[in-house]
Amino acid sequence: MNDLTPLRTTGARPLGCQDAPVIEARQDRGQHAVFCGLTGIIWLHRKIQDAFFLVIGSRTCAHLIQSAAGVMIFAEPRFATAIIEERDLAGLADAHDEIDRVVGELLARRPDIKLLFLVGSCPSEVIKLDLGRAAQRLDRKVGSGVRVLNYSGSGIETTFTQGEDAALAALVPALPAEAADAAPSLMIVGALADVVEDQLIRLFGAMGVGPVKVLPPRRSTALPAVGPGTRYILAQPFLSETARTLEARGATRIAAPFPLGVEGTTGWLKAAADAFGVQAQLFDAVTEAPRARAAMAVARHKPALAGKNVMFFPDSQLEIPLARFLANELAMRIEEVATPYLHRAHLAADLALLPPNTDLSEGPDVDRQLDRCRAARPDLVVCGLGLANPLEAEGITTKWSIELVFSPIHGYEQAGDLAELFARPFERRGRIADIRPAARGGA
Repeated sequence: MNDLTPLRTTGARPLGCQDAPVIEARQDRGQHAVFCGLTGIIWLHRKIQDAFFLVIGSRTCAHLIQSAAGVMIFAEPRFATAIIEERDLAGLADAHDEIDRVVGELLARRPDIKLLFLVGSCPSEVIKLDLGRAAQRLDRKVGSGVRVLNYSGSGIETTFTQGEDAALAALVPALPAEAADAAPSLMIVGALADVVEDQLIRLFGAMGVGPVKVLPPRRSTALPAVGPGTRYILAQPFLSETARTLEARGATRIAAPFPLGVEGTTGWLKAAADAFGVQAQLFDAVTEAPRARAAMAVARHKPALAGKNVMFFPDSQLEIPLARFLANELAMRIEEVATPYLHRAHLAADLALLPPNTDLSEGPDVDRQLDRCRAARPDLVVCGLGLANPLEAEGITTKWSIELVFSPIHGYEQAGDLAELFARPFERRGRIADIRPAARGGA
């Protein structure tokens, strides 16, 4: 799924890490720390307000999504699981007939749905199904302005954030074609919180950059047009397949660091501004105030974090931009940055801004990385939920990487919040340390 450039493992290191070797590349053997791509549904169903995500899967899939979403029992979210029952496994029911029946009942109950995703999952019975053909059949059958698409969120094929990549890549062929005489346009690619999206669009508007389009849109009836005049800029680093499909339709990528922290946001905005010919004086005038606010908000957390070392386990593909933010704006020391996939082209700007000699690893064997972690005893480990509790039990402070995906962290106005997310684990450990002596004394 990822168009990954080869990893270079030899050669001298220049400033930054754009050509840095990896201490451990992806291995065919050994355990890997990954999380299911179905979880992308949790933020995508909130973003595209008239879309519905129907997972074709097992009860495990249903429990996973319900747990991740924290859905209240009386709420009716825009996702569900068509569960494979025993009679399906026994071959007593035709799976495609069952899918048609479930979709028919769903659309009858929810006439507000305008975009329906059939989402594949891990069970072998689902893998055998041709959900692409099922989506095409249903797309012709249901009509009434409802578009039916499909993608795989299977943990065999996708990791945590790749579910969004698969969903957006499935959406790109449905985007309308840009008019041949259309003026150049900017497309922001990647699901962002609405408030963040609005802030970024306002900044571009003040610079005279536009029209600005977003993928995914808030409603499927507002799909952005794409064509040779489209210049797109990634807001998330895990959208390699989406980028490939956009370029297949003529769009051109604007290379930039990702908009995390003051440095990343400024570099991201500047790359787009330069692509549209914005004068430096105008760019500085538009960004000066939010940039100063962001720097002040980040600085409040620097005393708690400066000098501490941090280690990233692979999870979201946000690891490299986050490490750059922690090193350059909060003076933290980077012990190791591990990411599930290392797309050097998309991460080139962030790699160039990392401190020289930063250790990188791509999809490392989790046991080997745990050995390195225990030997280094970093002040903070950023990792998935499955590793956090065991490491905490060993006295190592952790940060759940999933929170960094679910929280609004992009842009100037969120830079302070992003810094606070890394300061909180130390505050929590300090409070626990204060409580424990009192509890022992009371005993």
